[in-house]
Amino acid sequence: MESIGAEGRDTMRGLLGAVNESLGAPMAPAWEAALREVPRHTFLPEKVWVGEDLVECSRDAAPGDWLRHAYADAAVVTQVNDGQAAAEAGERWASCSASAPSIVFRMLDMLDVRPGHRVLEIGTGTGWNAGLLAHRLGAGLVTTIEVDPALAARAAGCLERVGLDPEVVQGDGARGHVARGPYDRVVATCSVRAVPPAWIAQTVPGGVVLVPWESPWFCWGLLRLTVDGFGGASGLFSPHSAFMLMRGQRVDLRIYRDVVSDDHVPDESMTRLSPWAVAGDDWGAQFALGLQLPDVWRAWQHEPEVEGVASRLWLATTEADSWAAVDWDGAASDRFTVWEYGPRRLWGMVEAAYDWWRGAGCPGPERFGLSVAPDGTHVAWLDTPDQPVPVLPRSAPPRTCGPDNEVHHGTGTL
Repeated sequence: MESIGAEGRDTMRGLLGAVNESLGAPMAPAWEAALREVPRHTFLPEKVWVGEDLVECSRDAAPGDWLRHAYADAAVVTQVNDGQAAAEAGERWASCSASAPSIVFRMLDMLDVRPGHRVLEIGTGTGWNAGLLAHRLGAGLVTTIEVDPALAARAAGCLERVGLDPEVVQGDGARGHVARGPYDRVVATCSVRAVPPAWIAQTVPGGVVLVPWESPWFCWGLLRLTVDGFGGASGLFSPHSAFMLMRGQRVDLRIYRDVVSDDHVPDESMTRLSPWAVAGDDWGAQFALGLQLPDVWRAWQHEPEVEGVASRLWLATTEADSWAAVDWDGAASDRFTVWEYGPRRLWGMVEAAYDWWRGAGCPGPERFGLSVAPDGTHVAWLDTPDQPVPVLPRSAPPRTCGPDNEVHHGTGTL
């Protein structure tokens, strides 16, 4: 196995301390051994991208920086644009990453693997997570699926070079891999907006399915399901992680390309609910709204080229049939202009969802859970399965507004 030298050993010790601090307790000895004996850097490509701007870092050009990124407790992007070259930094978008080690080991701890367990991993990526599992469980018990042929081939090579033997399958992870099942544990390293039924069907009763969660409104949270003996599963969310969405569940929508048209004439109204209350720093509020509005997404536009508007929050449906915009003029803190178009009054639905969350005591993600029925129906709940979260209908009546929220129909100009 490739040596990382004195600098690498120092950075690895620093990483161990950072992971333990993040977890709030020392990791289990078996996982610490895996961290030391399955070095993260051996799974990273020669070129990675770091930071929000996806700055390229090459091992050849900056070996010290590259190694520090390999052993920092931070995600490292390992592929951009699904492997297609992007000439300019602004054209890059992350399509694969090595997750922050602290979330990797948090998820491995939550997975609660035991000797003899068979594990299915969805999303091989670099192969490091599969390598850690294979180190812990031994030969023949880990299967990992990767949709990208190039990533699957590279991960298989990395695993072989470090002497580990999980089964690497190139294919659609949403289908699972029935040939190696049933599994005691299924873990995804990509987020989902709906749990594929194959993952539950291929898990033994009492087994665990652990997946990062995402709604179009907000990407955040882990869902740990326990499979029952009747084709369903149920479990709680936890307030950790943000992962890239499974490729098969991606929806590529843009406000001006796909949603808003020049001939749309929106209704204008006013609201006292700040757009930052529902799409700002309160992650609990955003998580709750995402559960109630499972087909509504949002995007910020700061400093739009509109007179008298300093910031704008856009909302739209994933069907692209309705949209709304909430404008801040840069001065007022209790009145915001609302524009709405389409059969659904989206801002009114956001207000209703936010009011429900406030009325429930502003619960965090850890109080929410999800049940998946044998027919695939997903039902989110608060505290217990007999308290379902209200999912707002896909059609809604016009907003009912008082003097402070007067609606002007069909007069707006964005």
